[in-house]
Amino acid sequence: MSEVVKKPIKITETALRDAHQSLIATRMTTEQMLPIVDKMDQVGYHAVECWGGATFDASLRFLKEDPWERLRKLRDGFKKTKLQMLFRGQNILGYRPYADDVVEYFVQKSIANGIDIIRIFDCFNDIRNLQTAVSACNKEKGHAQVALSYTLGDAYTLDYWMDMAKRVEEMGANSLCIKDMAGLLTPYQAEELVRALKASTSLPIELHTHYTSGVASMTYMKAVEAGVDIIDTAISPLALGTSQPATEVMAETFRGTEFDPGYDQMLLKEIADYFRPLREEALKSGLLNPKVLGVDIQTLLYQVPGGMLSNMVSQLKEQNAEDKYMAVLEEIPRVRKDLGEPPLVTPSSQIVGTQAVFNVLMGERYKVATKETKDVLLGKYGQTVKPFNPEVVDKVLGEEKKNAITCRYADLLEPELDKLEAEMKQWKQQDEDVLSYALFPQVATEFFKYRQAQQQKVDVTVADTKNGAYPV
Repeated sequence: MSEVVKKPIKITETALRDAHQSLIATRMTTEQMLPIVDKMDQVGYHAVECWGGATFDASLRFLKEDPWERLRKLRDGFKKTKLQMLFRGQNILGYRPYADDVVEYFVQKSIANGIDIIRIFDCFNDIRNLQTAVSACNKEKGHAQVALSYTLGDAYTLDYWMDMAKRVEEMGANSLCIKDMAGLLTPYQAEELVRALKASTSLPIELHTHYTSGVASMTYMKAVEAGVDIIDTAISPLALGTSQPATEVMAETFRGTEFDPGYDQMLLKEIADYFRPLREEALKSGLLNPKVLGVDIQTLLYQVPGGMLSNMVSQLKEQNAEDKYMAVLEEIPRVRKDLGEPPLVTPSSQIVGTQAVFNVLMGERYKVATKETKDVLLGKYGQTVKPFNPEVVDKVLGEEKKNAITCRYADLLEPELDKLEAEMKQWKQQDEDVLSYALFPQVATEFFKYRQAQQQKVDVTVADTKNGAYPV
């Protein structure tokens, strides 16, 4: 009897990035992360996703932390595990397209401060918006993983995904990720998709999904059987709901099979035990809303990612219009179709969601169009897989439609770094500060002021101690 050839599934742990971003609004602090890093480092993860996405913004805006300092501390703690980040192509970690010099410098500094793998995606799957980041990552000897934002619609056929995979390989990516941000991929579709991608590219394939629609663990099982190389999971207290399937569950599922990752369940239990009080605290404070822990099958009907749902609910709450929730949910697919049927992922999800809210609240579609909706229709975010609704283009842009862009928008942007350096030089304490400012000028400036005030307090305390005001 021939021996079973082992093909252990590799696992990327998302607890330090996507899991807390999806469940508790990205509010985990660096100090909450550091004590468990040593144990996480012993598991044998393929990688730990710990940076990028919304963590950069949240660190500066809500936690008053320097995201670069967080990365350096995590790099010091993880001695043998690769660190991964999420990067929005030409939008970096912000919400607008940046000039190439900013993208290149951000990639350079991310890798210099400890990132090994950069997962790069574009909200429209526009390859042109990925190339600069991929080339910069290759230049810095990092691992460039291109993520295709998975979505449904008649344009998104197996041929479409296979063609995209070939193009990703040609552009110099080191691996490919299927990024299923709304939990739309069902088990048998996953099996079919993975087999098709395996036939069209030699790149390693990673699958990222969310538990929102309730099928994610089964989706992973079929994808692994079909040959996917890596899956993204979260340690159980930060798993399920709008987060990922649980690490321990997936490791146990494959125990004793050819796919067994060989993880120590007692070690995983210790890691889970560490995060459990943090989850309980978040539940008590209301930061973790029990609503996001359930199964929401509406995800499959409306293709709305979890983060987009919570954003939409808060917009309606502010307008005292929570009764319009279902009307907005039904409007979202219509707006998405008008705007060329893009995948719904940051920032396209926020653009479509906000426009749907306006359309419902105003009682007339596109009576008010947001600046971002106009920018999408002008081509500033890239090329969509289908054309825009011409009636909507006429109504929203009018004569301005003559200014529509057909090239890559970043080709029209002048280099920005020198100008940004000049604007923020009074606050600069490290090279990376200019990048924080580039992405979030107001938020970063507030943080720089806070940092300076804290440093002055420390200086005063040290001076007083030296003068004998405090016992040494």
